[in-house]
Amino acid sequence: MEGVELKTVSFSFKQLKTATRNFNATSKIGEGGFGPGTLRDGTVVAVKQLSSYSRQGNREFLNEIGVISCLQHPNLVKLHGCCIEEDQLLLVYEYLENNSLANALFEWNQSQLILDWPTRFKICVGIAEGLAFLHEESRLKIVHRDIKATNVLLDKDLNPKISDFGLARLHEDDRTHVSTRVAGTIGYMAPEYALWGHLSNKADVYSFGILALEIVSGKSNNKYIPNNDSVCLLD
Repeated sequence: MEGVELKTVSFSFKQLKTATRNFNATSKIGEGGFGPGTLRDGTVVAVKQLSSYSRQGNREFLNEIGVISCLQHPNLVKLHGCCIEEDQLLLVYEYLENNSLANALFEWNQSQLILDWPTRFKICVGIAEGLAFLHEESRLKIVHRDIKATNVLLDKDLNPKISDFGLARLHEDDRTHVSTRVAGTIGYMAPEYALWGHLSNKADVYSFGILALEIVSGKSNNKYIPNNDSVCLLD
């Protein structure tokens, strides 16, 4: 995120270790995440660990801080701060009580959340509003590049918040697209991006379309196995 000034609160590793009860396994949420944790001032947070030994981990860490610290919107997850201490890279977010949308949609027997039609509609609209802010309304025009159910979190009222900006890219207004190394999740990537690396905000719109179908159907795109009579719309 060149040219972006990083503005975020710095936490010590000791503070976050105390908040998460020494990163207790019982509070693990998702890949590398822990929560809820409680800071000394009573703020309830989620803490995400990234690998400091990999180039990807370092890049995603800086990307997350560069994007989220500059953006504030009801449908984007809030970043409270970070920790950079020796070999530790940690991000501190607001804690969202109902975990990921993927958990609510595809693991309903475990999540015990009831997603009726008005709630599903609200979730779709909330994600769309978050993307519209990233693409059109914020000072920085951002392409998320990895919109999917696991990267949408739900608060206590089942309002959606887009998370995980580790792959996000700045998009300049005067360019129709940029050519870039392909990154994201198979099954959610727009064809022009997956095949040729042509990235624009339309890539997020395509991913949102796939996600909207998952929200309506309650079925995961990645678990679909086509039969011999299936027709691919891209063929």
